Amino acid sequence: MSGSDTMVAACADIVEGAVRERTAITRLTEAYPDLTLDDGYAIQDEVTRRRIARGEHQIGAKLGLTSRAKAVQMNVSEPVYGRLFSTGLHPANEPFVVSSLIHPRVEPEIVFVMKQRLAGPGVTTADVIAATKYVCCGLEIIDSRYADFSFTAADVVADNTSEAKVVMGPIMIKPTDVDLSLIGLLLEVDGEQVATASGAATMGHPAEAVALLANWLGARGEAIEAGWCVYSGGLTAAVALNVGSHVTATFGHLGAVTVRGV
Repeated sequence: MSGSDTMVAACADIVEGAVRERTAITRLTEAYPDLTLDDGYAIQDEVTRRRIARGEHQIGAKLGLTSRAKAVQMNVSEPVYGRLFSTGLHPANEPFVVSSLIHPRVEPEIVFVMKQRLAGPGVTTADVIAATKYVCCGLEIIDSRYADFSFTAADVVADNTSEAKVVMGPIMIKPTDVDLSLIGLLLEVDGEQVATASGAATMGHPAEAVALLANWLGARGEAIEAGWCVYSGGLTAAVALNVGSHVTATFGHLGAVTVRGV
């Protein structure tokens, strides 16, 4: 095993330990100050390999930090990519146990359900729309394993871009039936408005973020697979999910989705 392989394995152990013990860790870049974004993806790949070996299934992908609000909140300058797993699906009507994660936060997203495989290079927004079976609203419950949600791009990628749980809304529509960039969003916590946005908050159009992902994956010899759910990125800054509170995102055309903490 090379020194790089040893570092990747050691970092994967640290990240998996944080998830298993539900205990925040210091940034990997503190122990490994030369950690690059490519190293972060190598660590993510290793954790993914281990999860699949344990019987989990990848069901989709997620983009992170695609909106200015999220990039500013996290002080990170570029979109990042993570993987979604079968164990991360949370039914919309079931309460969520807050203590099952370290410090959960919620962000509203537009979700693409794919009917065709997409791989770059050259994937466009129009290609994404044509390859999408349905779109719906969704909530992503993120859980950075790093103390104080403080990380670099390399750190967050190694942590699978804070992946934890996803909730899907009940209404599925064809992506050609609405201009996704114009869909409005109202985010509420316990009935109080905390943010508004539109689909354009995600790179001008959420399908543009999915195209970016398809092209990025294509460069790695991978693809967005048919049947996947793709979470196109948080439209607003994430909000904390606390015991006894509920977070609701109401979208134009796509309805509403809620998660309640217990």
